[in-house]
Amino acid sequence: MEMINRNKRKLVARAVMLGLLVLLPSAVSGQRLLTLDSCRAMALRNNKQMRVAELKQEVTANTRKSARTKYLPQVNALGGYVWTSKEMSILNDDQKSTLSNMGTNMATKLQSALSPLVSTLPAETQMKMGSDLAAFGGAINQVGAGVVDGFRTDTRNMFAGAVMVTQPLFMGGAIIAANKMADINEELAANSLDLKRQNTLYTVDQAYWQVVSLKHKQTLAESYVALVQKLQNDVQKMIDQGVATKGDGLSVSVRVNEAEMALTQVSDGLSLSKMLLCQLCGLPLDEEIELADNLTTAPVPDASASGVSQRLARPELRMLQNAVDLSRQSTNVLKAGNLPQLMLTGGYAVTNPNTFNGFEKKFAGFWNVGVMLRVPVWNWGDVKYKVRASKASTAMASLELDDAREMIDLQVRQSNFKVNEAYKKLTMAQSNVANADENLRMANLGFKEGTVSFTTVMEAQTAWQLAQTQKIDAEIGVKISQVELQKALGTLAP
Repeated sequence: MEMINRNKRKLVARAVMLGLLVLLPSAVSGQRLLTLDSCRAMALRNNKQMRVAELKQEVTANTRKSARTKYLPQVNALGGYVWTSKEMSILNDDQKSTLSNMGTNMATKLQSALSPLVSTLPAETQMKMGSDLAAFGGAINQVGAGVVDGFRTDTRNMFAGAVMVTQPLFMGGAIIAANKMADINEELAANSLDLKRQNTLYTVDQAYWQVVSLKHKQTLAESYVALVQKLQNDVQKMIDQGVATKGDGLSVSVRVNEAEMALTQVSDGLSLSKMLLCQLCGLPLDEEIELADNLTTAPVPDASASGVSQRLARPELRMLQNAVDLSRQSTNVLKAGNLPQLMLTGGYAVTNPNTFNGFEKKFAGFWNVGVMLRVPVWNWGDVKYKVRASKASTAMASLELDDAREMIDLQVRQSNFKVNEAYKKLTMAQSNVANADENLRMANLGFKEGTVSFTTVMEAQTAWQLAQTQKIDAEIGVKISQVELQKALGTLAP
């Protein structure tokens, strides 16, 4: 029966353990587990400056497409209407009066010339000839009035329209230079986006490893508090047995208070560091997060073997090179101002009234093809001075690029030195941890055997905590120095 009860208790204990294992994930499900890659991805999505850089890249891409259209013919439609208070007249007022009264004048002169002959004729004949001359003059007046009406322009209401096609043939190289500038601007926007991406990753990596460092230091502080509390209990037992004084107990209590204060400070720093990481990742500041990475070392990148070509991967250098290229193309655009420009034109134009078949009150048009040449003759040296200024700007940009190359080369060497130095510190820290572990073990053993005092144990505990802290700092130093080296080389990427 006792054996059966024992088996039942074992089964119940196993069931309780399984239940705890099942409930454990749900207990920690409130925390978000983050890796370095996930933090990087969220930070890149959350960064507003990254979005601005992406939009700038879109702007430059459309600008480049716009520049390509300058090679193609441009088609424009024009239209207009003009009202004038007076109409244009080909005939003056005297000419209009002469033409309108041409028949009357001719009849009067003819009657005057024939009056000696007509006076000898009978009265009836004279009356008939007078009426015939009047009818003849009226007919000629109508013809003259028709001529006057035919010459009337009626230009008080004028309509005009045209469709024009313009094809650049030679613009002094301005269009080619403008297209190259558009290409360079697009590349510059891409390099700017890469720079903001690397800066974002660098900031996130520092915040991430800071949280990892403080998490390990919190664990270390908790272990140290447990050590000094155990020592406090042992000293209290010695005080109870009369082999230690209350002063000894107070000394240990002070050390316990110091350890607890250090644990509080580390915990507060950890909370603040998590808030910063959440802010960078676009998470709520009070989000409960847990990091998946541990402090493990990685191989040292060989910066010296990367060479100058690898260092040119820095987006800052590429942007400075873009500035030099842009300045050179800007000089080419200015030089085009002193060169001839040739364009082919063509189109169709309509007017109302038109003069293609006399003056007609209707729309009529014509086709046209032509060549337009513009040759600069004299501009008081304006273009020459602008070209000189642009060349000076190019020279300044080139000097800044050379200076940046030297500074980045120095930065790469310094970062490589820091990585090697960080690994050396880590090696020494690991050795110090091993010595501190052994020293603490020997101190605890001696304290149990009564051969060493509690002060020796406290000194060993302090040395152990310092060695562990230095080891954590050395491991974080390796991580940070590796990130700095990648940033210096321009190879920091998600």
